[in-house]
Amino acid sequence: MSEYLHKSHNVTVLMYHLVFPAKYRRAVFDDEVDRVLKDVCLELERRYEMKFLEIGTDKEHVHFLVQSVPMYSVTKVVRTLKSITAREVFRRCPKVKKQLWGGEFWSDGYFAATVGKHGDEAMIGRYVKSQGGHYEKLHSDHQLGLF
Repeated sequence: MSEYLHKSHNVTVLMYHLVFPAKYRRAVFDDEVDRVLKDVCLELERRYEMKFLEIGTDKEHVHFLVQSVPMYSVTKVVRTLKSITAREVFRRCPKVKKQLWGGEFWSDGYFAATVGKHGDEAMIGRYVKSQGGHYEKLHSDHQLGLF
């Protein structure tokens, strides 16, 4: 569950629904890649002011529901997520690099939308589940916590 973030001069609740397709829309997400992706994202929570409310895969793309702070633009959140997750997936799952012909992990594009606090989180969750064929929720954190 999202929470209001109290800083010294502001209170915010900024949530983003991000969708990253794999390069060439290749179906590279299996159990091993899903586990690595989830572990890396949970490690990112410790180092950056980001909280992953939900992470889900659908074979060739990933949905993130991320809460962040105003100092992090959407572009910074996307750039951080894409660069670190790609590097770690390639390092921990070398077979993926072969599947993608030794190139990049993520495609250049992405989808980003803001999510309102009141009622919209559940709606986004239902929307994500209804997309594509096989959606698998990798992570969900609806507990209150501190960064």
